[in-house]
Amino acid sequence: MPILLDRYLQEQIPQDPGALPVAFYRDELAALPGRAGPVHWHPFLELATARQGVLDCQVGQTHITLAPGDSILINQNRLHSFRQLSGGEPDPLPILVFSGTVIAPEDSAAYQKYVRPVLGCSGLPFVVFRGGDAQWAGLGLRLRAACRAMAEQSPYYELEVQRSLSALWQILLEHWDALPRAETSPVQLNAQIRLQKMLAYLYSHYDQNITLADIAGAAHISRSEAGRCFRAYLGCSPVEALIRYRLQAARRLLGQTTLTLQQISDACGFHSANYFSRQFRKRYGHSPGENRRLGK
Repeated sequence: MPILLDRYLQEQIPQDPGALPVAFYRDELAALPGRAGPVHWHPFLELATARQGVLDCQVGQTHITLAPGDSILINQNRLHSFRQLSGGEPDPLPILVFSGTVIAPEDSAAYQKYVRPVLGCSGLPFVVFRGGDAQWAGLGLRLRAACRAMAEQSPYYELEVQRSLSALWQILLEHWDALPRAETSPVQLNAQIRLQKMLAYLYSHYDQNITLADIAGAAHISRSEAGRCFRAYLGCSPVEALIRYRLQAARRLLGQTTLTLQQISDACGFHSANYFSRQFRKRYGHSPGENRRLGK
């Protein structure tokens, strides 16, 4: 299933009000150009596990390297993305996205005591569980059980998922005092909000003739401030981010349509097939035509 974002970069995760508040994803990276997902956020917790490749997980301005067997819990409302750094095949990257209400009802004393402190901890944007660390051995077992239950959905699977995630949550709380904290300053929070607005504008208008001033204007800041914000979080300029996104969109069209290179160039905001081809080769090491022939 592709990652669906709204205009504010919030991932759209289908939720049936009467169903278990858990979503399960896998094989996301295989469908993404360069095995890299877009920066996004959602009002849920996210648990992801590297299986067979080395991954870079970015949460806010922090990059975390995940080796096979490592897992990460990302707190709600945090900008994040995944990118595979190595591995012959796309990492299946099983992901559980869930609400804290799977642990306890929101109006219960248990939720207030055990869930809300984690969700409301500004200094805990994520927690990394290293696969070789003995203190997290039980957590890995519970996580695999929850993923297996979500994948198979055999009778009573909801009880197994709830039981596994609750046990996992207890393990997290048992190590609560020892978890590393990383407080987010008001300046960082404002920068993140500005980046959300600018990326939302970029993703919605990439097919148009937009400028650096347009991108900065989406967050009501100067062009120089926009540049600092992009470089701090994404390591590139706003214009470079725009070109990268246009190229990702073009690569999808190359694989999924029979549009000509000029048509794809126009559809993705390049408006020059020659310029599009130069940028594509610079980014991916081969021409758009070669990409289509090779089925990449």
